[in-house]
Amino acid sequence: MKIRIPLVVFVLAAFVCTALAQEPPGRDMQKEAAIWEQLKIVAPTELETFKAATVAMDKGDYAHAVKLYEVVMLKAPDFDPVIRRLGISTVLAGKYEEGIGLLEHAVSKNRSPENLISLAQTLAYPAPNTAGSRDQKHRAFQLMTEAIKKPGIGNDPSYPTLLAQLALEFEDINQLRVATDRLSAQHDELMITHYSKALVAAYDEQWLTAESEILKAKSLGLSDEETQAFLDSGVGAKARVWHYTFYALGLVGTWLVGLLLLFLVGKLMSRMALRSIENEDPNQTTSRSQLALRHWYRRLINVAGLYYAISIPIVMFLVLAVAGSITYGFLLLGRIPIKLVGLLVIGAVITVYKMFRSLFLKLEKEDPGRPLKVEEAPALWELTRNVARTVQTRAIDEIRITPGTDVAVYEKGTFRERSKDKAKRILILGVGALNGFELNAFRAVLAHEYGHFSNRDTAGGDVALRVNDHMLKFAQAMYMGGQAVWWNVAFLFLRVYHFIFRRLSHGATRMQEVLADRVAALKYGAQAFEDGLVHVIRKSAEFNTLATREINESAAAQRALQNLYELSGGDHPEVKQSAEEALNRETSEDDTHPSPSDRFRFTRRIKSHTEIPISGMVWDLFTDRAGLTAEMTSVIQAQMSQY
Repeated sequence: MKIRIPLVVFVLAAFVCTALAQEPPGRDMQKEAAIWEQLKIVAPTELETFKAATVAMDKGDYAHAVKLYEVVMLKAPDFDPVIRRLGISTVLAGKYEEGIGLLEHAVSKNRSPENLISLAQTLAYPAPNTAGSRDQKHRAFQLMTEAIKKPGIGNDPSYPTLLAQLALEFEDINQLRVATDRLSAQHDELMITHYSKALVAAYDEQWLTAESEILKAKSLGLSDEETQAFLDSGVGAKARVWHYTFYALGLVGTWLVGLLLLFLVGKLMSRMALRSIENEDPNQTTSRSQLALRHWYRRLINVAGLYYAISIPIVMFLVLAVAGSITYGFLLLGRIPIKLVGLLVIGAVITVYKMFRSLFLKLEKEDPGRPLKVEEAPALWELTRNVARTVQTRAIDEIRITPGTDVAVYEKGTFRERSKDKAKRILILGVGALNGFELNAFRAVLAHEYGHFSNRDTAGGDVALRVNDHMLKFAQAMYMGGQAVWWNVAFLFLRVYHFIFRRLSHGATRMQEVLADRVAALKYGAQAFEDGLVHVIRKSAEFNTLATREINESAAAQRALQNLYELSGGDHPEVKQSAEEALNRETSEDDTHPSPSDRFRFTRRIKSHTEIPISGMVWDLFTDRAGLTAEMTSVIQAQMSQY
């Protein structure tokens, strides 16, 4: 396999040519003493001459070294250390052919690692900035593969260094690894070690390791030019890709952890709220701990809203990254399914476009129903003011009549107006809930709604509303663009985040409902509130069942609707079953309101109330019941004609 580094590396060669003898300036005196002992045996009288010759060679006085080594060789013609050093000095003195002959002779006498590396280096790099022929280097490479296996080389870095250089030139990755492993194990402090490790890492396409090792080599003395040349060969660019990949993965991982934390904190807050409701005294409207919980719930929802905003660009990136990764995977496989990749890329572009566009879409919001004039129900308006005084809060400013069975309140105005309690207070009153509604129970339900005002539940919620609005716009855009599919990353995020945000916001609203229930029970009694809530639930089941049946029958018969608010059939089994299921269901974490059975269990613990019960029916407060119910029926009839 060819090494994927498109540059000629002379760094290793320059290193190994610093001393042809492969014996560094600081000689291993233990080895030197062993040579002296051998010389004493064969030519004891020439020991001092040998030492003097070695000093001359180390000083660079090669001509003088040659003369002295020749004297020693006359007395010890078969002593290979003398032959080797005489050959090295002769080459450096300018007599290359004569010196090579001596080195070949030394190897023939003894294939010691010192003789092998001396001949190999002289063949490959006879002098600094000088290289041998291709054949000479190949011979040198063979000698070094033999020398590196000799145990006698010890920890001398010259052997693996020269082997690494020759392996690189002959593109032999196996020998390059052998040399690099030896350098790494014994000489991690050397610049050349990390340079060699960088080469191997680049060959293995471990771009981050290659970049790290070349920078270590630079810190140990590698020139800026060599370092930059290595990085510019493609290593730097590929390493940057991996850096950015890991940064992106880290960012996405952190983001996912954040989503998990939001979910876990939401569950914890929900449990704390439930524990507070169960354990706190219900005979006081709001305890200090419950106020704190509401405060932290509001903060948590604000954080979740901000997190949603932060998530949008991350999801856009993920959509493009997934499409790009799949396309790149096909490129690596060498086969690109054009149609599939085209659909993938187009889908990613459409998704990102829809996400971006959804930031600027505006959902049309209309107030439900129509305003109820004071003259249409003056007694009702008076009742709402009386309940407001009892609860000790500001009265509603508008009543909106709707065809359904909803009874709810909201505030309309700017954030500043709501925060200063100057926003318009609106009561939604569904006509479908009014049949048989006793005034005493109705007052308690109305007090519950006023409890939301007095607890300032309707004053905030901007963040939750905006996030929910954007998720709705996003979902609509995805659906219209044909991208609302399970494998779309953006759609998957939308589903997951909607689940998490729903759990957070619904946990807060469940607590708000319980605290508003307390207001109603403390003022009008637990039984009155229970009667009112049961009535609304039963009427909702009854109206939905009977109205749906009448709408279907009228559509089939192509006739006008009967007055939906005068239909009989409250004892129908389907109505009873629906009502009982609603009353007796268990509370789930997806509920905005606790189950009625739980709410009744909490309010029954309240033992006192301040207001005396009254008699009468809610319809008695209106001046034209028949006209109002006919009008609401015609509203539903008009809605039917649109479909």
